[in-house]
Amino acid sequence: MAQIKLSAVQAKGQVTIPAEIRRRLGLKTGDLVAFIETEQGVLISPRQIVATEALDEIGEALREKGITKEDLMASGRQIRGDLLEELYGLTDDVD
Repeated sequence: MAQIKLSAVQAKGQVTIPAEIRRRLGLKTGDLVAFIETEQGVLISPRQIVATEALDEIGEALREKGITKEDLMASGRQIRGDLLEELYGLTDDVD
């Protein structure tokens, strides 16, 4: 069972993450954490974990739709080319 650690909310809404938890998660001064509201309360998570999980979910959704990495790269190239032409009048025509 998870240990409960308490920390008081300070005047500006700041809360100190207990040292033991910071060490276990590898959190250092300046690291970002995400606050995720759940039905049970608020989950505090290192930002890189949240980003990684989001990318995993995006990857899974793309795989389910049959979209490959190559499809995404080609689409990105097409969109960039369209934007260059629309915004700057540049084309990849070679004369």
